[in-house]
Amino acid sequence: MSGSGAWVDLAVRAAGGGVVAASDETFAEKENLVTTAAPTHAAHTFGHKGQIYDGWETRRRRAVPDGPGPMDPAGDDWAVIRLGLPGIVHRVVVDTAFFDGNHPVSAEVDVRWIEGHPSPAEVVDGPWEPLCGTPLQGDTAHTVEVEHPRAATHVRLRIHPDGGVARLRVLGEVLPDVRRWRGIGVDLASLAAGGRVLDASNRHYSPPENLLLPGTAGHMGDGWETRRRREGGFDWVDVALGVAGRVHQVVVDTTHFVGNAPGTVRLVGLGGPGAGGLGEVELLPETPVQPDAEHWFGVPDGLDDGLVVDRVRVEVRPDGGFARLRLFGRPTPEAAAAAGLRRFHAMPSVVAEQVLLGCCSAPDWAAAVVAGRPYADLDALVAAATAGILALDEKGLAAALAGHARVGAPEGGPGAREQAGVAGLDEAGLRALTEGNRAYEERFGHVYLVRAAGRSGEELLALLEDRLRHDPEIEAEVVRAQLAEITALRIEGLWTP
Repeated sequence: MSGSGAWVDLAVRAAGGGVVAASDETFAEKENLVTTAAPTHAAHTFGHKGQIYDGWETRRRRAVPDGPGPMDPAGDDWAVIRLGLPGIVHRVVVDTAFFDGNHPVSAEVDVRWIEGHPSPAEVVDGPWEPLCGTPLQGDTAHTVEVEHPRAATHVRLRIHPDGGVARLRVLGEVLPDVRRWRGIGVDLASLAAGGRVLDASNRHYSPPENLLLPGTAGHMGDGWETRRRREGGFDWVDVALGVAGRVHQVVVDTTHFVGNAPGTVRLVGLGGPGAGGLGEVELLPETPVQPDAEHWFGVPDGLDDGLVVDRVRVEVRPDGGFARLRLFGRPTPEAAAAAGLRRFHAMPSVVAEQVLLGCCSAPDWAAAVVAGRPYADLDALVAAATAGILALDEKGLAAALAGHARVGAPEGGPGAREQAGVAGLDEAGLRALTEGNRAYEERFGHVYLVRAAGRSGEELLALLEDRLRHDPEIEAEVVRAQLAEITALRIEGLWTP
């Protein structure tokens, strides 16, 4: 699972990666490309399609009788992979293990970023950006360093002209989607949150990176196990949290470890810059663990859930192994904002603009704010967004106002949440709001725009009645100020779990 330093395999099946489409898979299935285990081979094992390979293999490309077509020998075969962990790609490994004489001549890797859950057809259609390429030899793992790392949710492997590839490893930095954490706790150490193993005392039997994999371990080799210590002391693993936060529950899972589970575990919080330079502080005191069991440790077990940490050392005494580590908690607002902003900076411009258009529907404004990336922090982004709102011309202001529903009649989305206070109005109040909206629109030519979040229905109605007395010039300035306030709150809310 691990890459170099902070890098992990973003595409591996164990982390949620999958192959969504391929041009051909006549001889061996495309899904093998992201299999977690290393490729294997058993010679002289034949199926109805020939020798069985642990990889992806396409048919030999041939010219069709009537001219160029799907099997045009000048073309490429390809496979499209959904990254289980969207992130910035730094290194690619194209492994042709056991493919010798039936390997491709060369390979190229392309990337793209798509928000949401697109269908295979939507992904395949592109547009794609080239990432890297390499000539290929048979039965060789080709490591390619990416000269210009790019963010991606999907990659496309193109092979020329045809043949077999055993594995594709896509190594890079995870860009967690902080928006998914709203209202729930999160495993701060998980790969999906950006967690990673920094170092470990021993990797003799299996790698410590397995501890952070999603799901439950399938067997003992799917966890972390050290050699038997003969010199005293203890083994340990250092884990960097995806974001700094407070840990409320620790899970140490020794499932499958029967005669080789540790006797005790101890957790030490290592607070770096993201946690205010905390230094080393005991997070969980030395605590006995049992073989082949899932252990949950909280405050009653001595866990200090008031500490803000961004790294944790797990000490196992004296040695042994366990299957999974979970550090459930909540990120600090500052750490969540920093993680969200980092993802926003890495997005392609067109995707980042769509994110901002969900906060304010003025396209030129969104494009200008995106063009100003990177921002030092969330406050800097909000300041730039606010300045842009206050400087909107009439066309931009009209586009922004068109994205806001009438107060009292939200159409879902953020407007519905922001206008929750309207529900407190009685029947007479709702009638007055409807009549006031109509009068306002007749007077000023657009919807009554007001920062509704945190305000009661009575407050919104009183503000409406007050603003109906404004001159158009004064009201225009109030509208810009309210639009800036609404937009700032929405941007801040993007990355506030």
